[in-house]
Amino acid sequence: MKKIEAIIRKSKFSAVRNALHDIGINFFSYWDVTGLGNEKEGHVYRGVSYSTSDIQRRYLSIVINDEFEAATIKAILDSAATGEVGDGKIFVSDVQECYRIRTGERGGKTLK
Repeated sequence: MKKIEAIIRKSKFSAVRNALHDIGINFFSYWDVTGLGNEKEGHVYRGVSYSTSDIQRRYLSIVINDEFEAATIKAILDSAATGEVGDGKIFVSDVQECYRIRTGERGGKTLK
């Protein structure tokens, strides 16, 4: 099993969610997060420019069986990319075990 964590632009969340649903990924968790990065967002309010290094993003956490890894990464890359600095990052790590709390089942079958 793999855990895919992605940090994406909030404006691309709907596209990413739809792309994941299209390949059969129907369950994942997400959070609104603030981070620091190479992109600097500037704001203009009443003619005064304000600069901040805090960047608003959405953080996705997806646990999948190994055979879905390549398709999941491709779906995120294709749907989240704008070609600009600040599109985000994807992290992939191994998951040792998974348990379904309701039944006590374990392993990859709990992700279906």
